[in-house]
Amino acid sequence: MSHAATPSLPAALAPDALLDRLRWRYAVKKFDPSRKIPAAMWDALEDVLRLSPSSYGLQPWRFVVVQDKALRESLRAASWNQPQITEASHLVVFAGRRGMDVADVERFVDSIVQQRGVTRQAIDGYAKTMTGFVSAPPPHVHLDTWASRQTYIALGFFLEACALLGVDACPMEGIDPAKYDEILGLKAKGYGALCVATAGYRSAEDAYAQAKKVRYPAEHVIERR
Repeated sequence: MSHAATPSLPAALAPDALLDRLRWRYAVKKFDPSRKIPAAMWDALEDVLRLSPSSYGLQPWRFVVVQDKALRESLRAASWNQPQITEASHLVVFAGRRGMDVADVERFVDSIVQQRGVTRQAIDGYAKTMTGFVSAPPPHVHLDTWASRQTYIALGFFLEACALLGVDACPMEGIDPAKYDEILGLKAKGYGALCVATAGYRSAEDAYAQAKKVRYPAEHVIERR
């Protein structure tokens, strides 16, 4: 019996190198507005967003990359006037799906059929599981909250990828989500702003770059059994 070739695994990053990158990163408070992320590197970071995992693979999110200067000024006013919004090279708004329904599942199933070259019948059981989840979620699940949690997974992936590529970033919840929704027209599209991430390169004047990273000892946060 023939088997499809298994994709080769890229060379793994050494543990020490990984930890060095994560120790290097911090939530940048002051970016250098003169430095821009190269186009090829930004393309890769957009793909990181797209490749982020989500429950069932349903991807209940929208990532709005805002480069328009006037628009970013408006968003800064809706972000407690934090300078990162306009000074960073790039700004990403993370928005979660609102009012998810069966149509979202059908769209995803269509994508599976198209991209994997399978029949709908072949994935009928999986499709029914997803449809059931969306149509009648468990008592403890609110779909908008669930979608928000999935979107934060993508934020985590984005921040780590930035660190691995040597790009600075700052996750920010200090925004007025309703104002963001209004400015970007998100509500009409079925999404709601949750947070943003600014990305670029730290300014030499950012004192936080030299501050020691403060984390609890492992025994305070990791339980082994």
